[in-house]
Amino acid sequence: MYIAIIVSAAVVGAFIGAALLRRRRSRRYPSDIDLMEGHDFEYYCAELLRRRGFQEVEVTKGSGDYGIDILAEKDGVTYAIQCKCYSAPVGVKAVQEAYAGRDYYDRMVGAVLTNQYFTQPAVEAAKKLKILLWDRGYLESMIKEV
Repeated sequence: MYIAIIVSAAVVGAFIGAALLRRRRSRRYPSDIDLMEGHDFEYYCAELLRRRGFQEVEVTKGSGDYGIDILAEKDGVTYAIQCKCYSAPVGVKAVQEAYAGRDYYDRMVGAVLTNQYFTQPAVEAAKKLKILLWDRGYLESMIKEV
């Protein structure tokens, strides 16, 4: 009887240990994004979008891209996406770049995708300019889906 209890406890302990390890890895993985260089982050985000069903995903050339890093399409809707891998909240300038780039590339939707969160002025500008804000929480949910 004691052996059965010990074996049961060991099995439960193994399951709990495995679950904690998976949880630690999933928490650690998004923070690795914080260490990426800008272009690496753009290509990472492009691949993430592909895996989430976006089509015709294209990373724009570095200079003269009018603030847009990724062009993509999903369900007939075209997107112009500005990527920002920052160590602080993202401000209004990124929203303005997505707005200008959306029009320059003649896309239906403009978005800013970041590993951080947005300042309140950026949120207000995005509402007025109709720019999607995809923050760290949204990025982490995309990572978990794929």
